[in-house]
Amino acid sequence: FLKTIDENMQKIIKEHVKEQVKVQVSKILPKIEQTVNEQLEAEVLTRNLYKALVDAYKSDKTILDTCGDIVTLKRRRDDDADKDEEPSAGSDRGSKRRREGKEPESGSAPKEKATRSVGKSTQGSKSRQTSASESATVEEP
Repeated sequence: FLKTIDENMQKIIKEHVKEQVKVQVSKILPKIEQTVNEQLEAEVLTRNLYKALVDAYKSDKTILDTCGDIVTLKRRRDDDADKDEEPSAGSDRGSKRRREGKEPESGSAPKEKATRSVGKSTQGSKSRQTSASESATVEEP
């Protein structure tokens, strides 16, 4: 008789424990799912951001490579144009000498100063450089 009561009590306790576990799991499981989903979303977001960063880097590199080619072509054109210019028309000659550390030998000092100030910008039209050097020469005594 005691054995039957003991078995029945164990069955009741097991059923009660099962019910309590189900209740606790039903409370905890949504929190676990939410946490796992948040972590998964964060991981997906991190991967997407990394992929976007890599794509942006590749795009920038492609653009810079393309621009570098264009700048190289532009420099070659400018160099070819400089070769075709007359020596007196180009203000780059003085800047090249200054870069090498040699000063051009000229009788008028103000003209050198004007050439230096204009020669700093190697790009621009010839007419602007010529008119600027003429006006600078006229203004100085």
